[in-house]
Amino acid sequence: MTRNGSRVPDFVFLAHIVDITSAMHGQCCLRTFASLPFRTRFFLIPFFPIAVIGLSAMWLWSKTFLFSFYYLRDRLHQTWVVPRCGFQYFLPFATEGINKHIEQAILTADKIGVKNESLNGGGKLFVDKHPNLRVRVVHGNTLTAAVILDEIPKDATEMLTLATDRFEKVQKEAPPEFQSYLVQVTKYQAAQHCKTWIVGKWITPREQNWAPRGTHFHQFVVPPIFAFRRDCTYGDLAAMRLPEDVEGLGCCEYTMDRGVVHACHAGGIVHMLEGWTHHEVGAIDVDRIDVVWKAAMKHGLRPLSSGSTVKAN
Repeated sequence: MTRNGSRVPDFVFLAHIVDITSAMHGQCCLRTFASLPFRTRFFLIPFFPIAVIGLSAMWLWSKTFLFSFYYLRDRLHQTWVVPRCGFQYFLPFATEGINKHIEQAILTADKIGVKNESLNGGGKLFVDKHPNLRVRVVHGNTLTAAVILDEIPKDATEMLTLATDRFEKVQKEAPPEFQSYLVQVTKYQAAQHCKTWIVGKWITPREQNWAPRGTHFHQFVVPPIFAFRRDCTYGDLAAMRLPEDVEGLGCCEYTMDRGVVHACHAGGIVHMLEGWTHHEVGAIDVDRIDVVWKAAMKHGLRPLSSGSTVKAN
């Protein structure tokens, strides 16, 4: 399918800029740097003022724009970027503007005939406001939950979930032997007894100090939490490796290797490949975690739960 001489994407992943430094991790800025996993480098320092000016201009005038693309099973996948940094999502006066950008991106995708749009967030607000959408809106959190659960060691006996409302029901899907040990999100005192932490929101070094020695932090928060505890380990972001037949990848998705995407991104891909016609928005349907996981495996996506961990220096 084409529109105005260009091919309409089958799938769109709607993302946002993480921070000012990572804004330079794009093919439009430094192609060689973009082809490698993002790390803060000294050579970026001279470009920092330019990035600040550019992002300020984007705040005032820019609309959601195409960032990258690739092909999978002869289907065009694109990443569109909302011209806002992560910290701006926490500014009360910026909420309305951000929601307008997201809403407009969804309506644009619907108008041009995109089948699936994956966004890192709830999405229910926009689906309720526009009940006649043809595009399927997918937050991808169901597959994120499945990836996190797959990473948890089978011999773990206690877990603490520090998550956003996206994971408010994930505890119910945990193995039965965990049920009596699960700890509610806000009870930090109980954290002193748990060595398996599931982190879905930014936590400070002070909050990490609640964890006992030997704790492992599983995380699905962007940017990753600061790894400062030398007596603890930190897992990679919840992510999946794309199938081997993916084509046209010219850049990396944030800190991950080329060909690896965030689990929420992968969740949207699975939704599209399966041809599901429902929206995946709001709270996670725990009954679908196994369904989505098996579908991901069937289509050749693989988790990065190989036990790789990071220790603080």
